[in-house]
Amino acid sequence: MLKHLIRVAPFREPAKWNRLASDSHLSAAAHTVKYRDLPRGSRSVEASPAAQQDRHSSPYLNSLQKRILDISIALLVLIVLAPLLLTVAALVSGTSPGGVLFRQRRNGKNGKPFVILKFRSMYIDECERPMVVQAIRGDPRVTPIGRFIRKASIDELPQLINVLRGEMSLIGPRPHAIVHDELFLLSVPRYAERFRACPGISGLAQVNGARGETPNASGVQSRVQFDLKYIENASLALDLKILAMTAREMVFSKSAY
Repeated sequence: MLKHLIRVAPFREPAKWNRLASDSHLSAAAHTVKYRDLPRGSRSVEASPAAQQDRHSSPYLNSLQKRILDISIALLVLIVLAPLLLTVAALVSGTSPGGVLFRQRRNGKNGKPFVILKFRSMYIDECERPMVVQAIRGDPRVTPIGRFIRKASIDELPQLINVLRGEMSLIGPRPHAIVHDELFLLSVPRYAERFRACPGISGLAQVNGARGETPNASGVQSRVQFDLKYIENASLALDLKILAMTAREMVFSKSAY
């Protein structure tokens, strides 16, 4: 029964975001990174020599301790919130045409691509557009139920499945759309170093207010600084602190849309 209830929105590989690429804010110094000339879906991220000199990462990022935390909490939340998740799935499916889940390819650890899962919050014709345009406050593409689940960050909960698969972690740098990665790799210093860690459902940047749309490179820079601070200082205590702050943000924050 669950299989019939949860239908998945078709996945479409986004094309180049030509409009954003022409933005002068994102014109880039090509020496910042090298992006291997491989077919989309098999590209990997390689930092420049300058970035490679600063490669310190906390051993905790690759520890069994972090993996156990990820699996145990992801399973617990999926079990406890199962009634909520099924209700949201029914509402998404019943209030607008299309599947329950939205899927999009993202770059994971070491630039390895994976398909991120979210509850669909936009009308299906918008989900299938080849151009990837970030959501903005009051975005008309968002459905009525989508507006609610985005504000409460409920749309992100299917990513717990990504965590169980080992594609994501509970805490880490938030993954961006691949077309955005390609632009920010060329315009934001040390952006490639974010890929030293597994992407997270939440992160140090998000609980410190660096969330929402990233219209230009300068808007991404503070997020990268928080991400690198996390990568260099990650620990069990820090993960637990960020998880607690994330829970508080989900209840009280007014910045999500």
